[in-house]
Amino acid sequence: MVTIRTLCVFCGSCSPPDVRYRSAARELGTLAARRGIGLVYGGGRAGLMGELADAALASSGRVIGVIPAGLFSREVPHRELTELHEVASMHERKQRMYDLSDGFIALPGGLGTLEELAEVSAWSKLGLHAKPVVLMDVDGFWDPLVTQLDRMVSVGLLAAANRQLIQWARSPEAAIAALTGAKPACAETRITAGQRQQGGSGSAPDRHEDGRAESRGRNASGG
Repeated sequence: MVTIRTLCVFCGSCSPPDVRYRSAARELGTLAARRGIGLVYGGGRAGLMGELADAALASSGRVIGVIPAGLFSREVPHRELTELHEVASMHERKQRMYDLSDGFIALPGGLGTLEELAEVSAWSKLGLHAKPVVLMDVDGFWDPLVTQLDRMVSVGLLAAANRQLIQWARSPEAAIAALTGAKPACAETRITAGQRQQGGSGSAPDRHEDGRAESRGRNASGG
C-alpha cells in the first residue's frame, strides 16, 4: 500500500465543451479534499486546472499551486489557494510539483500534460522516485495513449515492467484506489538526483531495456 498525503494532478488549462471533462476535474478535487488528501497542480485559475482547485477549496481542501513567474502574462494564477509557489522556470515548476507529492494523476490535457506525464514516468523508470502514476480517463480520452504504450511493449521499445508504471482508471475513486494500491516501483537508479537537476546530463550512460549501455551522448530517459 502507498500512503497518499499529497497528490499531484496534471491537467489542461483549457475547458473542453464537453461538460464531462469539467465534471471529472471537480469530482477529483472534491474527493481528494474529503479524504484529507492535499493537491499540488500547476497553479492556474483557468480550464480544468481551475475546476480542480475550486472544487477542492470548496470542500475545505488544501491546494498548492506552482507556477513560473514568467507565465503570469499568459496564465492567470489562482490567488485563493492554500499556497502559491512562484518559481523561476518550467523545469523548476515540475520538480517542485514532483517533490511535494506522493503520487500523480493525469486528467485530460494538452502538450503540457503529456510532457509532465512522460517526464514523471521516465523518472520512475530511472529510479529517481517510487511514486505511482495513474491516467484518469474521461470518455476514452487516454485510450490512444494506452494503446500506444502497449504497442511500445509489443515491438520491444518498452519493457513490460516499465509499462506497468502507468496505471489507468475511469473515475476519481478508481484513480485514488490505483494509487494507494500500487506496488512501489523499485527501478534501478541510473542517474542521481543531482544529475536530474542538471537536466539528466551526467556521466551515466543510457541503456537498452535489457541493460546494455548505449552512447553517452543520448538522453537517459528513453524506453
